[in-house]
Amino acid sequence: MAEVLYWISTFVLILTHLCILGYELLLLVDLEFDYINPYDSTSQINQVVVPEFIVQGILCFVNLIAGHWLIFFISLPSLYYNVRSYSRREHLADVTEIYNKLNSERKKLLFKVAYLVAVFVIAVVRLIDSMQCGKSHGESKYELISMEEGTCEKLQKDWFS
Repeated sequence: MAEVLYWISTFVLILTHLCILGYELLLLVDLEFDYINPYDSTSQINQVVVPEFIVQGILCFVNLIAGHWLIFFISLPSLYYNVRSYSRREHLADVTEIYNKLNSERKKLLFKVAYLVAVFVIAVVRLIDSMQCGKSHGESKYELISMEEGTCEKLQKDWFS
């Protein structure tokens, strides 16, 4: 049950982080096409930057506690970058510089989105790997019967014997 709770929380955190990044990217695109003024854009971006950092920190902490080292170590550089930019006060968008930094901010957000999609794919692969062939730490009601040519045949346990 703990493994299922871990995977659900990981997917929710990754999808939440992707939604926040998508919102920031949408605001930058709206600013580029003059659908929104710079003041509104920067104030809305600045409102979601700290929650984005918090979600990334929680994702790393959950993977550290759960012992899923691959996802933890893959997520660690992003957490380091967020902590470094927060400590240097570089995380906030400036109204006067937003047009000058528009391309670099968009590239940074697209890199973060691609990075999180890769983490999501790795998490899905790890989930499938842990559930495949009854490897889910004894929580499965299936047991492995035979493994032939890379395929698994499973049979439900007889609960009456």
